[in-house]
Amino acid sequence: MTAIALTIAGSDSGGGAGIQADLKAFSALGVYGASVITAITAQNTQTVTAVQKVATNVVAAQINAILDDLAVNAIKIGMLSSPEIIATVATQLKDCCAPIVLDPVMVAKSGDALLQPEAASTLITDLLPIATVLTPNLPEAARLLGQPVAVTTDQMLVQGTALLALGPKAVLMKGGHADGPFCTDFLITKDNLVELTAPRIATGNTHGTGCTLSASIAAGLAKGQGLESSVRYAHSYLQGAIAQADKLNIGSGHGPVHHFYQVWKTHD
Repeated sequence: MTAIALTIAGSDSGGGAGIQADLKAFSALGVYGASVITAITAQNTQTVTAVQKVATNVVAAQINAILDDLAVNAIKIGMLSSPEIIATVATQLKDCCAPIVLDPVMVAKSGDALLQPEAASTLITDLLPIATVLTPNLPEAARLLGQPVAVTTDQMLVQGTALLALGPKAVLMKGGHADGPFCTDFLITKDNLVELTAPRIATGNTHGTGCTLSASIAAGLAKGQGLESSVRYAHSYLQGAIAQADKLNIGSGHGPVHHFYQVWKTHD
């Protein structure tokens, strides 16, 4: 059987994040990707100029169309933008048995808001309890908890544990927004703590890193790998994609990571 992953997220017209990044990551890792679009954004490497939410009945219809026909092995959830869309997605997935990777997308790399202020509480009540793993960066974790952004390892672990108490089976606290020569993520579960550390790569081309990481985790889960194995492989894959990002030379702002660095040969 072909491994299938479903992404439920917003569309990035620039191709570096959102639905486009997810499908690229799925494909690069040997997984068939299906998609449900929750919002259409007009954006590039520099800015987001417009956001149009997709009607909730259309979001629901997309999910039903996929789940009625495709044997989905894992689901990645990204940008949902509004309380109504969050509630719709939660309702449609309530009987779904596939593992769910929840990336609480709130702000684009350009700094533009992608989640309405009132939507965070709905995300907590409706989606965190059904998530297999929650993958917040440090500002997202702080916003979900109503706390200052963590600046130390101890604070990251405390916030990760607090998020775990809200219902997800695991929390991956991402350290990309921290300072220092190394980037450290923590995978926190009720019974285990896994530390993943890699050298921080000096590049401004990091558009779509969060989307790519969460989609890569979903790809691993879709192929039947365990959560820790999926997270470790996704972490390694993303490091390679960031390391090769400058070779793409896309746009004049925050360019995308190189999803197909293991496949394309034009830069050798």
